[in-house]
Amino acid sequence: MAPAVGETEEPAEFRRAVEQMRTAALRPEIELEDMPRPRNLAPFSAAFSAEVVVDDEELGGGRIVLLHDPDGHEAWEGTFRFVTLSRAELEPEMATDPLLPEVGWTWLTEALHLHGAQYVAPSGTVSRATSQGFGGLEGQIARTEIEIRASWTPVGDDLAAHMQAWLDLLCTCAGLPPLPPAGSDGEGVVPMPSRSALRDR
Repeated sequence: MAPAVGETEEPAEFRRAVEQMRTAALRPEIELEDMPRPRNLAPFSAAFSAEVVVDDEELGGGRIVLLHDPDGHEAWEGTFRFVTLSRAELEPEMATDPLLPEVGWTWLTEALHLHGAQYVAPSGTVSRATSQGFGGLEGQIARTEIEIRASWTPVGDDLAAHMQAWLDLLCTCAGLPPLPPAGSDGEGVVPMPSRSALRDR
């Protein structure tokens, strides 16, 4: 990630943070890619996109951006900031749950806690959007998606834990069971449900 012509060389702590994010373990269902870095949000940034794919079907996805301002940012309460988006199609019974926004936010905070990812100044929104076909698409089954937009400031040097928590959030939104974090008492790999099993929940 060498800076383009005219850009300031990236600080060592920022390069180290990005490399830590790259060390996060990927489940077989996760497809992770680099994204073009956003401009004008912070002096330095890095971005990744991810999709959750089971049986060649995309069940969810999102993006995560790491922002860095060596001088600090008052609103962030630190020099780093994560900005994330997570989305997935919902099962019909979950789509009508009035507590869905609270539950969705809990998925994020629990994932961060599970991986020991400490943070301050969290903020975000949880929304659901339903699409219904009309006219030529009238026979299309109504779909409802959950979308979690969140940002927080990491505390400490272990940014890989924050990346891992976000990847877990994507899988939770997509309906996959969680895996135990590295070093936990959980052993083995939790079997992944088939596409039909996910649909039959």
